[in-house]
Amino acid sequence: MSGPKKALAPTAAALRRLRAIGLMSGTSLDGIDAALIETDGETVFATGAALTLAYPPSLRELLRGVLGGAPHAAVAPVDAALTEAHAAAVEALMAQAGLAAAAIDLVGFHGHTIDHRPAERRTWQIGDGAVLSRRLGLTVVGDFRSADVAAGGEGAPLAPLFHAALARSLERPLAVLNLGGVGNVTWIGADDRLLAFDTGPGNALLDDWVRRHTGALYDMDGALARSGRPDQAVVGRLLQHGFFARRPPKSLDRNDFAALSLDGLAVADGAATLVACTVAAVAAAARHFPVPPLRWIVTGGGRRNPAIMAALGAALGAPVARAEDVGWDGDALEAQAFGFLAVRSRYGMPLSLPETTGVAQPLTGGRLFLP
Repeated sequence: MSGPKKALAPTAAALRRLRAIGLMSGTSLDGIDAALIETDGETVFATGAALTLAYPPSLRELLRGVLGGAPHAAVAPVDAALTEAHAAAVEALMAQAGLAAAAIDLVGFHGHTIDHRPAERRTWQIGDGAVLSRRLGLTVVGDFRSADVAAGGEGAPLAPLFHAALARSLERPLAVLNLGGVGNVTWIGADDRLLAFDTGPGNALLDDWVRRHTGALYDMDGALARSGRPDQAVVGRLLQHGFFARRPPKSLDRNDFAALSLDGLAVADGAATLVACTVAAVAAAARHFPVPPLRWIVTGGGRRNPAIMAALGAALGAPVARAEDVGWDGDALEAQAFGFLAVRSRYGMPLSLPETTGVAQPLTGGRLFLP
């Protein structure tokens, strides 16, 4: 019988190099990222093939309909469709890489967050790890966030330990900024200290605005935002939100800023204003760093928006680079992170730290599902 199992306790002999597939369905609702990674949970030995499987519009709308939570009867069919889509992503990646199931040690399955309220000890990622494991005939690690939230942590962000492993050869202090639907940052000190937290809105508000007013999924090449003028009064109202007064670690739900009003703004001005909001939130986050970073590395969809990247460069007082500028795959990074975390979970290693989620002590997490 398959089902959740406890992670193994780590031993020196156990820390062998594993090949994992990491999966991520982010708050931007664009699709599923899948990526290969080889690691022992400490060192990234290699990364491999990666792909993004775009959501069909029907599934994207189903997911949008359960954001914020919904009755389980309404979520169940979305959960099933999401799990099957992840199975298809794994199969497509293995076919692309020319790998059989026997060559894969683990799958790291994040699922899709539909509600995240750590102050209420609640985080909900849909997607069935047991079903995915049986469907693929592979060992799956899922449910990465629940243990941290149950222990009083924020449950996010979870990528900082992966960022630190990737950045070992880079000059520090360094900030790694992920701009998905929500923004989050990892500050890495010269002495390997970490600080991580959500910064504020990433692309979600901008994507929703563009979708509502133009029907497009996002502001391609930042063209709409670059043709408008930001309303600084709106940016000021955003920064009055209580989130920005809190000390990190701290995290957000995708909908936490949904009430921000852009009433009366033209479409282009609204887009420009939301870019300004994203950048102002990042600049506010930088005030919490122990030491200013020598460089910012931007990953996630936001790095593809020239309007955002130009505004970051003007606001942050340090060079701003894309993930690709340091040899990272910005499209695959989050999926790679959950492959890395799956291996750490398998070995009982911490996934979160007091400095990354606010949990009281380093804590492992994840649930193991055997086929």
